[in-house]
Amino acid sequence: MAFFDPTRRASGSILAGRMASFMTRPFGAFTDWNERRATRKALANLSDQQLDDIGLCRGDIAMF
Repeated sequence: MAFFDPTRRASGSILAGRMASFMTRPFGAFTDWNERRATRKALANLSDQQLDDIGLCRGDIAMF
């Protein structure tokens, strides 16, 4: 059975977690931006009829 001691400090693992978060946050932001860019590009390549079929118009593409 595991025992959790709330008074014990794990400063090394906390620092490592913060450093990992600091390093991966920009990569995650770039990945999100790139996915939105690819979505906008794919939607822009659709015809007006295809956009209408999925319930969008050309003006809606900027939302993505």
